[in-house]
Amino acid sequence: MPTDVIMPALGVAQETGKVLRWLRREGDIVRQGEPLLEIETDKATVELEAPASGLLSAISAAEGETVPVGRTIAHILGPGETQAAPPVAPSPPPPASAPATSARVAASPKARRLARERGIALAGVVGSGPGGAVLASDVARLSTHAAVPRQAGASVPEASVPALGTIWRLMAERTTSSWTTAPHFFLLREVDATRLIAWRETYQKRVGTEVTYTDLLVRLVSTALGAHPHLNARWDAGHIVFHEAIHIGVAVATEAGLVVPVIHDAGRLSVAEIARRRAELVERARAGRLRPDDIQGGTFTISNLGMYGVDAFVAIINPPQAAILAVGRIAGRVVPVDGQPAVRPMMLLCLSCDHRVVDGVRGAQFLAALVDLIEEPASLVE
Repeated sequence: MPTDVIMPALGVAQETGKVLRWLRREGDIVRQGEPLLEIETDKATVELEAPASGLLSAISAAEGETVPVGRTIAHILGPGETQAAPPVAPSPPPPASAPATSARVAASPKARRLARERGIALAGVVGSGPGGAVLASDVARLSTHAAVPRQAGASVPEASVPALGTIWRLMAERTTSSWTTAPHFFLLREVDATRLIAWRETYQKRVGTEVTYTDLLVRLVSTALGAHPHLNARWDAGHIVFHEAIHIGVAVATEAGLVVPVIHDAGRLSVAEIARRRAELVERARAGRLRPDDIQGGTFTISNLGMYGVDAFVAIINPPQAAILAVGRIAGRVVPVDGQPAVRPMMLLCLSCDHRVVDGVRGAQFLAALVDLIEEPASLVE
């Protein structure tokens, strides 16, 4: 049987994916695991790998086309298998000629919510989902390109409204949803980074590779999460779900928007392994070549803006996670040491928590444990 190439779901709420570029042509021989095409989802631009080896056949999704999750977009033929007919996508229904209520239009729940928020009648939206159902992306695309009502006589150049990419637009939707549905609270701690600096300098000399403060924090945060499982959990339909594994997401800024590639099983990796993995992920993220596995499964996120000179900030939780750590720069500050003023390299941390999963005491205990590890990381020095 031919192997289907299917538009994957890389997030719980993902409904569609956009084909950006086919890396192989129809009729090419491909090998299992090699990059086959680039797709854009609500999380990032990723490379989809060939699920099998054979002849690439029956490509049915053109570059630039947005297709529903789960749809077959190509076949891979094994030895002796015949050419498969391209899968036929359902044709969208023609626009209704008479007014209709949104209740009679087939649409996803997310599409209905967006339509209500933006004052759009679903009856006038051409759906791209199965059977012509209206998806959230159809509503968002319509509202993005629709004319904006303005006062009479006002003239605004079209170029003054820049088009938003899918990643940026959906990032805005996810952060809005997180901010409005997860009850955030914030805990701030100032920490002495003297020994963290020394650890980094010593470790870099010993292993001969670049190690960032983010790499060290991934290691320390993983250790603290192991002792504080409520921070490594999520809220799901009225229940707290605890994650057995610790997968740390690291926020990365790209031209297309913010993406969060994931360092899997971070607590089991050495600092050098974390550094290599983080460098690979950042490089692929900025080149738009992330793979599906690179952005799946995160259980906690670190966002570090210290390299941009930011002293402190609060971050919005990356759903469905329960917490995110915002890290500011290391800067010399006057602090009391043994009752006397002294200058120490200090760093400000802000922990954002979902109060449905984490209460103030548990959040404070986690943050205290992390501060202890930063100020005295001797037990973890490799």
